[in-house]
Amino acid sequence: MQMKTFIFIGITTLFAMTGCGGSHSSTDEFITVDVNESYSTKKELVLQDFMDVEYIPLETNDEFINQGYVQAVGEKYIIVANYNNDGNIFVYDRSGKAIRKINRKGQGGEEYINFRCVTLDEENNEIFINDHYAKKIKVYDLEGNFKRSLKQKTEGDSQFYWEIFNYDKENLICYDEINAEIPFLFVSKQDGSITKEIRPSFKEKKYFFQVLRMENSTRGAKPGPYSRITPFNGNWILLEPSSDTIYTLMPDCSLRPFIARTPPIHTMDPEVFLIPKLISNRYYFMESIKNVYDFRKEEGFPKTYFVYDTQEKEFSRYIIYNGDYTYKNEFYMVMLTPINAQGESWATLNAFDLCRDYQKGKLKGKLKEVAATLEEDDNRVVMLVKSKK
Repeated sequence: MQMKTFIFIGITTLFAMTGCGGSHSSTDEFITVDVNESYSTKKELVLQDFMDVEYIPLETNDEFINQGYVQAVGEKYIIVANYNNDGNIFVYDRSGKAIRKINRKGQGGEEYINFRCVTLDEENNEIFINDHYAKKIKVYDLEGNFKRSLKQKTEGDSQFYWEIFNYDKENLICYDEINAEIPFLFVSKQDGSITKEIRPSFKEKKYFFQVLRMENSTRGAKPGPYSRITPFNGNWILLEPSSDTIYTLMPDCSLRPFIARTPPIHTMDPEVFLIPKLISNRYYFMESIKNVYDFRKEEGFPKTYFVYDTQEKEFSRYIIYNGDYTYKNEFYMVMLTPINAQGESWATLNAFDLCRDYQKGKLKGKLKEVAATLEEDDNRVVMLVKSKK
Protein backbone atom coordinates (compact mmCIF):
# COMPACT_ATOMS: atom_id res chain seq x y z
CA MET A 1 0.00 0.00 0.00
CA GLN A 2 1.33 3.38 -0.94
CA MET A 3 2.17 5.61 1.99
CA LYS A 4 -0.04 8.69 2.40
CA THR A 5 0.47 11.76 4.56
CA PHE A 6 -2.39 13.67 6.18
CA ILE A 7 -1.73 17.16 7.47
CA PHE A 8 -4.36 19.27 9.22
CA ILE A 9 -4.14 22.87 8.00
CA GLY A 10 -6.72 24.79 10.01
CA ILE A 11 -9.15 24.56 12.89
CA THR A 12 -12.21 26.28 11.47
CA THR A 13 -14.05 24.74 8.56
CA LEU A 14 -11.81 23.18 5.93
CA PHE A 15 -9.51 20.15 5.88
CA ALA A 16 -7.08 19.30 3.09
CA MET A 17 -6.97 15.57 2.41
CA THR A 18 -4.88 13.22 0.30
CA GLY A 19 -6.66 9.98 -0.57
CA CYS A 20 -8.26 7.77 2.10
CA GLY A 21 -11.90 8.07 1.12
CA GLY A 22 -11.94 11.60 -0.31
CA SER A 23 -12.30 15.02 1.22
CA HIS A 24 -14.27 15.91 4.33
CA SER A 25 -15.29 19.28 5.71
CA SER A 26 -16.98 20.17 8.97
CA THR A 27 -18.43 23.15 10.73
CA ASP A 28 -19.39 21.19 13.83
CA GLU A 29 -18.99 23.07 17.07
CA PHE A 30 -16.04 22.25 19.27
CA ILE A 31 -15.22 23.53 22.75
CA THR A 32 -12.34 25.72 23.91
CA VAL A 33 -10.70 25.15 27.30
CA ASP A 34 -8.67 27.69 29.26
CA VAL A 35 -6.05 25.52 30.97
CA ASN A 36 -5.41 28.18 33.63
CA GLU A 37 -9.05 28.24 34.74
CA SER A 38 -10.30 26.92 38.07
CA TYR A 39 -13.96 26.16 38.64
CA SER A 40 -16.10 27.04 41.64
CA THR A 41 -19.11 24.84 40.93
CA LYS A 42 -18.98 21.09 41.55
CA LYS A 43 -21.14 18.28 40.17
CA GLU A 44 -21.94 15.04 41.98
CA LEU A 45 -22.36 12.28 39.40
CA VAL A 46 -23.17 8.56 39.50
CA LEU A 47 -21.12 6.56 37.00
CA GLN A 48 -24.01 4.29 35.97
CA ASP A 49 -26.15 7.30 34.97
CA PHE A 50 -24.00 7.99 31.92
CA MET A 51 -21.86 4.86 31.47
CA ASP A 52 -22.73 1.18 31.01
CA VAL A 53 -20.77 -0.82 33.60
CA GLU A 54 -19.85 -4.50 33.41
CA TYR A 55 -17.98 -6.66 35.95
CA ILE A 56 -16.03 -9.77 34.89
CA PRO A 57 -14.42 -11.99 37.57
CA LEU A 58 -11.24 -13.60 36.21
CA GLU A 59 -11.10 -17.31 36.98
CA THR A 60 -8.44 -18.26 39.52
CA ASN A 61 -6.61 -21.61 39.51
CA ASP A 62 -3.06 -22.89 40.03
CA GLU A 63 -2.00 -21.77 36.53
CA PHE A 64 -4.06 -18.60 36.44
CA ILE A 65 -2.92 -16.38 39.30
CA ASN A 66 -2.13 -12.88 38.07
CA GLN A 67 -2.12 -9.18 38.91
CA GLY A 68 -4.96 -8.29 36.54
CA TYR A 69 -3.06 -5.95 34.21
CA VAL A 70 -5.59 -5.88 31.36
CA GLN A 71 -4.02 -5.72 27.91
CA ALA A 72 -6.95 -6.26 25.56
CA VAL A 73 -10.70 -6.87 25.60
CA GLY A 74 -12.54 -8.16 22.56
CA GLU A 75 -15.91 -9.71 21.84
CA LYS A 76 -14.58 -13.21 22.59
CA TYR A 77 -11.36 -12.81 24.61
CA ILE A 78 -9.74 -10.89 27.44
CA ILE A 79 -5.94 -10.69 27.58
CA VAL A 80 -4.26 -10.08 30.94
CA ALA A 81 -0.62 -9.79 32.09
CA ASN A 82 1.33 -9.03 35.26
CA TYR A 83 2.74 -5.63 36.16
CA ASN A 84 6.17 -7.17 36.84
CA ASN A 85 6.49 -8.09 33.14
CA ASP A 86 7.43 -11.71 33.75
CA GLY A 87 6.38 -12.54 30.19
CA ASN A 88 3.15 -14.31 31.11
CA ILE A 89 0.10 -13.59 28.95
CA PHE A 90 -3.20 -14.96 30.25
CA VAL A 91 -6.00 -15.60 27.76
CA TYR A 92 -9.57 -15.63 29.11
CA ASP A 93 -12.88 -15.83 27.33
CA ARG A 94 -15.21 -12.84 27.54
CA SER A 95 -16.92 -14.23 30.66
CA GLY A 96 -13.59 -14.54 32.52
CA LYS A 97 -13.08 -18.30 32.08
CA ALA A 98 -9.39 -19.27 31.86
CA ILE A 99 -8.32 -20.63 28.46
CA ARG A 100 -4.52 -20.70 28.31
CA LYS A 101 -1.30 -19.05 29.46
CA ILE A 102 1.34 -17.97 26.94
CA ASN A 103 4.96 -17.09 27.67
CA ARG A 104 7.43 -16.56 24.83
CA LYS A 105 9.83 -14.33 26.73
CA GLY A 106 13.46 -14.82 25.76
CA GLN A 107 16.28 -13.72 23.48
CA GLY A 108 15.40 -15.77 20.41
CA GLY A 109 14.08 -14.47 17.12
CA GLU A 110 10.60 -15.84 17.81
CA GLU A 111 10.53 -14.50 21.39
CA TYR A 112 10.00 -11.11 23.03
CA ILE A 113 12.52 -9.52 25.36
CA ASN A 114 9.83 -7.59 27.17
CA PHE A 115 6.56 -5.95 26.22
CA ARG A 116 4.84 -2.65 26.75
CA CYS A 117 1.40 -3.76 25.58
CA VAL A 118 -0.51 -6.57 23.86
CA THR A 119 -2.96 -5.73 21.07
CA LEU A 120 -5.70 -8.18 20.16
CA ASP A 121 -6.96 -8.82 16.61
CA GLU A 122 -9.84 -11.28 16.93
CA GLU A 123 -10.73 -11.12 13.24
CA ASN A 124 -7.31 -12.53 12.31
CA ASN A 125 -6.93 -14.58 15.52
CA GLU A 126 -3.66 -12.80 16.39
CA ILE A 127 -2.00 -10.84 19.16
CA PHE A 128 0.62 -8.14 18.59
CA ILE A 129 3.30 -7.85 21.29
CA ASN A 130 4.95 -4.43 21.55
CA ASP A 131 8.52 -5.63 22.20
CA HIS A 132 9.62 -2.03 22.72
CA TYR A 133 13.18 -2.68 23.88
CA ALA A 134 13.84 -4.55 20.63
CA LYS A 135 11.84 -1.93 18.65
CA LYS A 136 9.75 -4.71 17.15
CA ILE A 137 6.21 -6.01 17.20
CA LYS A 138 6.05 -9.80 17.60
CA VAL A 139 2.92 -11.46 16.22
CA TYR A 140 1.48 -14.73 17.59
CA ASP A 141 -1.75 -16.63 17.21
CA LEU A 142 -3.95 -17.16 20.26
CA GLU A 143 -2.30 -20.56 20.82
CA GLY A 144 1.02 -18.77 21.34
CA ASN A 145 2.56 -19.84 18.01
CA PHE A 146 4.95 -17.32 16.46
CA LYS A 147 3.84 -15.95 13.09
CA ARG A 148 6.06 -12.99 12.18
CA SER A 149 8.06 -10.02 13.45
CA LEU A 150 7.42 -6.40 12.46
CA LYS A 151 10.10 -3.71 12.69
CA GLN A 152 9.10 -0.44 14.30
CA LYS A 153 10.05 2.90 12.81
CA THR A 154 13.63 3.80 13.79
CA GLU A 155 14.68 6.61 11.46
CA GLY A 156 14.64 10.22 12.61
CA ASP A 157 14.07 10.76 16.31
CA SER A 158 11.70 7.82 16.80
CA GLN A 159 12.29 5.65 19.84
CA PHE A 160 9.50 3.05 19.91
CA TYR A 161 5.71 2.98 19.62
CA TRP A 162 4.18 4.16 22.86
CA GLU A 163 0.62 3.00 22.14
CA ILE A 164 -0.79 0.49 19.66
CA PHE A 165 -4.46 -0.13 18.83
CA ASN A 166 -6.16 -2.47 16.38
CA TYR A 167 -7.49 -0.12 13.69
CA ASP A 168 -8.87 -2.30 10.89
CA LYS A 169 -8.24 -5.63 9.18
CA GLU A 170 -4.95 -4.49 7.63
CA ASN A 171 -3.62 -1.79 9.99
CA LEU A 172 -2.62 -0.89 13.51
CA ILE A 173 -2.77 2.72 14.70
CA CYS A 174 0.29 3.72 16.73
CA TYR A 175 1.55 6.70 18.72
CA ASP A 176 5.24 7.56 18.35
CA GLU A 177 5.87 9.77 21.39
CA ILE A 178 9.38 11.01 20.67
CA ASN A 179 8.89 11.80 16.98
CA ALA A 180 9.05 15.58 16.58
CA GLU A 181 6.93 15.78 13.43
CA ILE A 182 4.67 12.75 12.85
CA PRO A 183 3.30 11.28 16.10
CA PHE A 184 0.50 9.08 14.69
CA LEU A 185 1.02 6.25 12.23
CA PHE A 186 -0.98 3.54 10.48
CA VAL A 187 1.19 0.43 10.40
CA SER A 188 0.69 -2.67 8.27
CA LYS A 189 -0.11 -5.80 10.25
CA GLN A 190 1.70 -7.92 7.68
CA ASP A 191 5.13 -6.29 7.34
CA GLY A 192 5.24 -3.28 9.71
CA SER A 193 5.43 -0.76 6.87
CA ILE A 194 3.92 2.68 7.47
CA THR A 195 0.78 2.94 5.33
CA LYS A 196 -0.33 6.39 6.51
CA GLU A 197 1.11 9.27 8.50
CA ILE A 198 -1.14 11.57 10.52
CA ARG A 199 0.37 14.88 11.46
CA PRO A 200 -1.71 17.17 13.72
CA SER A 201 -0.88 20.86 13.61
CA PHE A 202 1.63 22.10 16.20
CA LYS A 203 4.34 24.77 16.29
CA GLU A 204 7.04 22.84 18.14
CA LYS A 205 7.35 19.50 19.89
CA LYS A 206 6.68 19.61 23.64
CA TYR A 207 7.54 16.63 25.79
CA PHE A 208 5.23 15.73 28.64
CA PHE A 209 7.87 14.67 31.17
CA GLN A 210 10.80 16.02 33.13
CA VAL A 211 14.43 14.86 33.02
CA LEU A 212 17.17 15.49 35.59
CA ARG A 213 20.64 14.98 34.14
CA MET A 214 23.40 14.40 36.67
CA GLU A 215 27.10 13.74 36.22
CA ASN A 216 26.85 9.96 36.04
CA SER A 217 23.14 9.30 35.63
CA THR A 218 19.79 10.57 34.40
CA ARG A 219 16.45 10.55 36.17
CA GLY A 220 13.06 10.97 34.57
CA ALA A 221 9.52 11.61 35.81
CA LYS A 222 6.12 11.45 34.10
CA PRO A 223 2.64 12.34 35.28
CA GLY A 224 0.93 9.46 33.44
CA PRO A 225 -0.43 7.20 32.38
CA TYR A 226 -2.46 9.09 29.80
CA SER A 227 -3.84 7.79 26.52
CA ARG A 228 -2.91 9.58 23.31
CA ILE A 229 -5.38 7.45 21.32
CA THR A 230 -8.95 7.13 22.62
CA PRO A 231 -11.66 5.31 20.61
CA PHE A 232 -15.08 6.96 20.83
CA ASN A 233 -18.32 6.44 18.88
CA GLY A 234 -16.61 4.67 16.00
CA ASN A 235 -13.93 7.34 15.63
CA TRP A 236 -10.59 7.98 17.33
CA ILE A 237 -9.69 10.95 19.54
CA LEU A 238 -6.02 11.87 19.06
CA LEU A 239 -4.03 13.76 21.68
CA GLU A 240 -0.67 15.24 20.76
CA PRO A 241 0.40 17.30 23.82
CA SER A 242 2.34 19.70 21.58
CA SER A 243 -0.80 20.74 19.74
CA ASP A 244 -3.35 23.36 20.77
CA THR A 245 -6.13 21.12 19.45
CA ILE A 246 -7.33 17.65 20.35
CA TYR A 247 -8.67 16.04 17.19
CA THR A 248 -11.15 13.39 16.15
CA LEU A 249 -9.83 11.08 13.43
CA MET A 250 -12.84 10.42 11.21
CA PRO A 251 -13.47 7.25 9.14
CA ASP A 252 -12.30 9.07 5.98
CA CYS A 253 -9.04 9.95 7.77
CA SER A 254 -9.86 13.63 8.13
CA LEU A 255 -8.97 15.41 11.36
CA ARG A 256 -11.85 17.27 12.97
CA PRO A 257 -11.22 19.64 15.89
CA PHE A 258 -12.72 18.24 19.07
CA ILE A 259 -11.28 20.38 21.87
CA ALA A 260 -9.14 23.51 21.52
CA ARG A 261 -6.98 24.89 24.31
CA THR A 262 -5.88 28.36 25.30
CA PRO A 263 -3.36 29.90 25.85
CA PRO A 264 -1.22 28.29 23.12
CA ILE A 265 1.09 25.64 24.53
CA HIS A 266 4.23 27.11 22.92
CA THR A 267 3.72 30.40 24.81
CA MET A 268 3.82 28.76 28.25
CA ASP A 269 6.86 28.13 30.45
CA PRO A 270 6.30 25.86 32.23
CA GLU A 271 3.67 24.31 30.01
CA VAL A 272 0.21 23.36 31.21
CA PHE A 273 -1.02 20.35 29.25
CA LEU A 274 -4.66 19.48 28.60
CA ILE A 275 -5.56 15.79 28.86
CA PRO A 276 -8.94 14.17 28.09
CA LYS A 277 -9.46 11.39 30.62
CA LEU A 278 -12.89 9.96 29.77
CA ILE A 279 -15.23 10.96 26.95
CA SER A 280 -18.91 10.03 27.12
CA ASN A 281 -21.86 11.17 25.03
CA ARG A 282 -22.76 13.73 27.67
CA TYR A 283 -19.61 14.46 29.69
CA TYR A 284 -16.00 15.20 28.75
CA PHE A 285 -13.74 14.59 31.76
CA MET A 286 -10.39 16.38 31.52
CA GLU A 287 -7.27 17.33 33.46
CA SER A 288 -4.91 20.28 33.14
CA ILE A 289 -1.42 19.37 34.32
CA LYS A 290 1.52 21.68 34.96
CA ASN A 291 4.76 20.28 33.58
CA VAL A 292 6.92 20.74 36.69
CA TYR A 293 8.54 18.19 38.99
CA ASP A 294 10.72 18.48 42.12
CA PHE A 295 13.16 15.54 42.03
CA ARG A 296 14.38 16.26 45.55
CA LYS A 297 10.87 16.02 47.04
CA GLU A 298 9.75 13.49 44.39
CA GLU A 299 6.54 15.38 43.75
CA GLY A 300 5.08 17.54 41.04
CA PHE A 301 2.79 17.69 38.01
CA PRO A 302 -0.04 19.50 39.87
CA LYS A 303 -3.44 18.79 38.31
CA THR A 304 -6.83 20.40 38.00
CA TYR A 305 -9.73 18.01 37.39
CA PHE A 306 -12.84 19.23 35.60
CA VAL A 307 -15.71 18.15 33.34
CA TYR A 308 -17.63 19.71 30.47
CA ASP A 309 -21.37 18.98 30.35
CA THR A 310 -22.45 18.92 26.69
CA GLN A 311 -26.13 19.37 27.59
CA GLU A 312 -25.75 22.29 29.99
CA LYS A 313 -22.78 23.73 28.04
CA GLU A 314 -20.75 24.42 31.17
CA PHE A 315 -17.52 23.46 32.93
CA SER A 316 -17.27 22.41 36.57
CA ARG A 317 -15.32 20.32 39.03
CA TYR A 318 -16.79 16.92 39.78
CA ILE A 319 -16.98 13.90 42.03
CA ILE A 320 -18.17 10.52 40.75
CA TYR A 321 -19.67 7.67 42.74
CA ASN A 322 -20.02 4.02 41.77
CA GLY A 323 -23.75 3.34 41.98
CA ASP A 324 -23.25 -0.36 42.75
CA TYR A 325 -22.31 0.48 46.35
CA THR A 326 -24.88 1.21 49.04
CA TYR A 327 -22.81 4.19 50.22
CA LYS A 328 -21.07 7.01 48.36
CA ASN A 329 -18.05 5.12 47.06
CA GLU A 330 -15.94 7.56 45.03
CA PHE A 331 -14.74 6.44 41.62
CA TYR A 332 -11.53 8.00 40.31
CA MET A 333 -10.93 8.65 36.61
CA VAL A 334 -7.27 7.72 37.00
CA MET A 335 -8.44 4.10 37.26
CA LEU A 336 -9.71 4.00 33.67
CA THR A 337 -7.72 3.14 30.52
CA PRO A 338 -9.16 2.88 26.96
CA ILE A 339 -8.90 -0.71 25.78
CA ASN A 340 -10.57 -1.28 22.38
CA ALA A 341 -12.16 0.25 19.29
CA GLN A 342 -15.63 -0.33 20.77
CA GLY A 343 -14.96 2.52 23.20
CA GLU A 344 -14.63 0.45 26.36
CA SER A 345 -12.25 1.40 29.18
CA TRP A 346 -11.06 -0.85 31.98
CA ALA A 347 -10.31 -0.77 35.67
CA THR A 348 -9.94 -3.61 38.17
CA LEU A 349 -11.34 -4.22 41.64
CA ASN A 350 -9.59 -6.20 44.37
CA ALA A 351 -11.37 -9.44 45.31
CA PHE A 352 -10.45 -9.06 48.99
CA ASP A 353 -12.10 -5.62 49.16
CA LEU A 354 -15.20 -6.86 47.34
CA CYS A 355 -15.58 -9.81 49.68
CA ARG A 356 -15.29 -7.53 52.71
CA ASP A 357 -17.86 -5.07 51.35
CA TYR A 358 -20.20 -7.92 50.40
CA GLN A 359 -20.07 -9.35 53.91
CA LYS A 360 -20.87 -5.89 55.33
CA GLY A 361 -23.83 -5.42 52.99
CA LYS A 362 -22.22 -2.51 51.15
CA LEU A 363 -22.79 -3.78 47.60
CA LYS A 364 -25.82 -3.92 45.34
CA GLY A 365 -26.80 -4.73 41.78
CA LYS A 366 -24.43 -6.50 39.42
CA LEU A 367 -21.41 -5.95 41.65
CA LYS A 368 -23.14 -7.70 44.57
CA GLU A 369 -23.91 -10.68 42.36
CA VAL A 370 -20.28 -10.97 41.27
CA ALA A 371 -18.87 -10.50 44.80
CA ALA A 372 -21.07 -13.36 46.06
CA THR A 373 -19.05 -15.78 43.88
CA LEU A 374 -15.58 -14.65 45.04
CA GLU A 375 -12.98 -15.83 47.51
CA GLU A 376 -10.70 -13.24 49.13
CA ASP A 377 -7.56 -14.47 47.33
CA ASP A 378 -9.13 -14.65 43.85
CA ASN A 379 -7.82 -12.70 40.89
CA ARG A 380 -9.02 -9.15 40.45
CA VAL A 381 -12.39 -8.37 38.89
CA VAL A 382 -12.29 -6.52 35.56
CA MET A 383 -14.58 -3.50 35.41
CA LEU A 384 -15.51 -2.33 31.92
CA VAL A 385 -17.24 0.98 31.26
CA LYS A 386 -18.68 2.29 28.01
CA SER A 387 -20.64 5.42 27.22
CA LYS A 388 -24.42 5.00 27.18
CA LYS A 389 -25.96 5.61 23.78
